[in-house]
Amino acid sequence: MKTFYNEQFKSVDFTQEDLVKNEYDCCEFSDCQFNETLLTSTVFLDCSFTDCDFSLAKINVTSFKNAVFNGCKMIGLEFNNCNPFLLELAFEKCILNYSSFYQLNLKEVLFNQCKLENVDFTETNLTKAKLMECDLTGAVFSNSNLTKADLRTVVNLSLDPEKNTLTESVFSKESAMGLLTKYRIKIKD
Repeated sequence: MKTFYNEQFKSVDFTQEDLVKNEYDCCEFSDCQFNETLLTSTVFLDCSFTDCDFSLAKINVTSFKNAVFNGCKMIGLEFNNCNPFLLELAFEKCILNYSSFYQLNLKEVLFNQCKLENVDFTETNLTKAKLMECDLTGAVFSNSNLTKADLRTVVNLSLDPEKNTLTESVFSKESAMGLLTKYRIKIKD
């Protein structure tokens, strides 16, 4: 196990090593490669990731505590395998297609200008979440808690209001159309 504090990692290729049980505190990662890397029991505390590739990384019992991702490619990540204790994430301009947040507590999470195509939000707590200008093509919401979530600027939203909690959620006219998908109705101007 290695511990790193307040370090900057630029253009580092982590794909040739397993980062098992390492701890990173207040570190910055820029243009780093983590794709298909084994990150079992790794801890990222107050870390930022910019333009990194995490696609298909194995994040088993990995801790992300106040982790911010900007411009990252994160295809097929199973966030549901993370350590849920103090999990806190924020995403800006990231590609998260085919990732899973199954049963996670993502209260107040931010997804800003992200691609969330075919993402699994089943039984996820998204209370007060902000999904700003995100593409939700094929995203799955089932028994999800979207209480007070801001979904005004999302596109391609499709969810069943009878199978999710939407109390005080905020929608625009356009995004609210995704609540009617299951009824297979057509609305014309």
